[in-house]
Parts: sequence; C-alpha cells; structure tokens
Amino acid sequence: MNDRDSSISSGLPAASPDARTELTLWEGSPSGWQLLGWWISLLLVITLPIVWWKWLVQKNTRIRLTNQRLRLQTGVFSKQHEDIELYRVKDWIVTEPFWQRLLGCGTIAMVTSDRTAPEVALEWLPEVTGFADSLRQAVEAVRDRKRVREVDFGEDGPTESGL
Repeated sequence: MNDRDSSISSGLPAASPDARTELTLWEGSPSGWQLLGWWISLLLVITLPIVWWKWLVQKNTRIRLTNQRLRLQTGVFSKQHEDIELYRVKDWIVTEPFWQRLLGCGTIAMVTSDRTAPEVALEWLPEVTGFADSLRQAVEAVRDRKRVREVDFGEDGPTESGL
C-alpha cells in the first residue's frame, strides 16, 4: 500500500509533492431509496382509483335467477337491465379457474337464443355449481310449463335441443 492509498482510505488529503493537483476522494449520487415514497404514492394514485372503480362496478351488478327468467342489472351511474327468458337458454358451461376455485367461485357461460344477449358470461359467481343446478332445474321446469323445445337448424337438418 502506498501513501496515496492510505490517505484516501483514511479520508485525509493526500500528501502529494504538488499541492495544486486535485484528487477525487469520493464520487456518487444520492440513493434512489429517497424516491421510494414517491413511487409508492404514484402506484397508489394510479391503482386505488382503478380498484375503487372495479369495486363499484362489482357492487352495482345484480344477478337474479327466478323461476321464469335470468335478470341482469349492471352499471354504476347509468343502469342497464337485461332479462333472459329461461326457455331461451340453450346450453352453458361452468369453469372454475384456479384462483376462483380457491375462493369458492367460478364462471358460467351461457348460449341463448335471445337476440340481445346470445352469449352471457357470469364471472366470479360464488357457489357456481349450485347456480348451474338451479338454472338447469328452472330451465327444464319453464320449458315443460310452456311446452317449448329448442330446435337447432344445422347442416344436418333440424335437431331438438334438450337439457
């Protein structure tokens, strides 16, 4: 170790033969940690309104299954009401993605003959299999009561759709 190295490590100015020579003893910039609070604030400013809006949409969505129809009401400021007659429900599939299944929820996607809502997906329904069972029983009952059968016209000709 020479005299210059020992003077830098001790923080003392180097004893140089020429005192007019400027030596850099330390160089850097302030730590980025000082901005942590600002980054957190930015994330909160961006994400909190989004989460709050999604919560409002979820709280203002109503699904009601009756013995005659499926009633959907959506909208926070403006409301939209959709009624799907149960005899128009043709088929459905229940899916339980991993995260929804862990939380006891699932998604039911329905195909209907309703012109305004040919496909309906209800996501994050609690106890989705119970809902699907109730839907099946209600669809069968209303079809029997109204004596309605769904007939599909495909390439092979008409086929009766029954649940």
